Amino acid sequence: MGRFTNPRDLYFGEGARHEVKNLKGKKAIIVSGGSSMRRGGFLQDVEADLKEGGFEVKLFEGVESDPSIETVMKAPRPCASSSPTGLSPSAAARPSMPLRPCGSSTSIPRSPSITSSSRSASLSCVRSSLLRHLLYLRTATDGHCLLRHYRLRQGHQVPAGRLQHHPDVAIVDPELTYTMPAKLCAHTGMDALTHCMEAYVSTCASMFTDANALHGIREIVEWLPKSYAGDHEARQHMHEAQCIAGIAFSSGLLGIVHSMAHKTGAAFENGHIIHGAANAMYLGKVIQWNSKDPRAAERYAYVAKEILHLPGETNEELIAALVQKIRDLNDQLNIPQSIKDYANGGVKVDAENPQMVSEEEFLAKLPEIAANAETDACTPENPRETKAADFEKILKAATTTPTSISNRLLLS
Repeated sequence: MGRFTNPRDLYFGEGARHEVKNLKGKKAIIVSGGSSMRRGGFLQDVEADLKEGGFEVKLFEGVESDPSIETVMKAPRPCASSSPTGLSPSAAARPSMPLRPCGSSTSIPRSPSITSSSRSASLSCVRSSLLRHLLYLRTATDGHCLLRHYRLRQGHQVPAGRLQHHPDVAIVDPELTYTMPAKLCAHTGMDALTHCMEAYVSTCASMFTDANALHGIREIVEWLPKSYAGDHEARQHMHEAQCIAGIAFSSGLLGIVHSMAHKTGAAFENGHIIHGAANAMYLGKVIQWNSKDPRAAERYAYVAKEILHLPGETNEELIAALVQKIRDLNDQLNIPQSIKDYANGGVKVDAENPQMVSEEEFLAKLPEIAANAETDACTPENPRETKAADFEKILKAATTTPTSISNRLLLS
């Protein structure tokens, strides 16, 4: 038996954020990251609207991107102290929402003394006992409407989520995106494309998730380059496409692109491989790997031919065109094509931006990264079974230039 889950209500369009004033409740906590939401006046808007609606409002600000366990563990305290019947998570400085505490969307990640299941259970209790409404006020992000990832002290991320953590209400207001930096648009947009692509070939895909995933692919490929250039109409299209990408993967789940992005994100000494950039670098390689599975190959070819109208007569030709389209998008968006080309901040290596991950460090850490990727929560639904040794092959391919012969041999 399958299951498809959505927010109870979804409000969209310019000014949609003001719908919070119509929520029913007494107390609310607004969770925010950096200062951009405050600088733009959006945080004040939400606070004022909630107060107009009769809420007592408290703020939980300063949540960092990829929050630490320490930050996550602080989350229930302000909720418990104010016993809210409403929760209005806001956006972060990096408009991807890094944390929605008090059971808003995910479990606490694992550590030597903290198990994922026990922390998830604790948040579920908070969700059921303290929160009557759970609201997600989205910015144009990675499309994580219902599921979220956290970085661990051990140097990798773990995805986790329960139905109790899903929002009751999602608000998709494009005005929050109009001042987003271009690089952020690029990284989060390619992350959303990966959500759609992985949800479509996932072993948990269904007619319900396919509808969202396929339309999301069409919208993102068309509008992301224009959004990167700052066009407001394109930002609105991307905002909504990223939301339906989140709906697609929240029920259809993901695959090994995300497994590798989680485990390489914080693994290296000199900096962080930004999640969206990691997905953009790995997506083409994983499509090549997964296309050895007949069902996945058919689906990739369908995307290429029927959704994106790419050239090719055979499945092999269509899949090659799809991989090339992803590479072309990376070039248009100034995203590195490989780990070797990756410099700090998710930019390409050049005279001013040196290579972030040395070959020596990469090879030294590769076995542990591959082993962690095999056990990532996104791996089981990947269409092709992938073991640690396979992850090593794919990640080695991800360090090389996309057109190299070694890439094709490694991914055979």
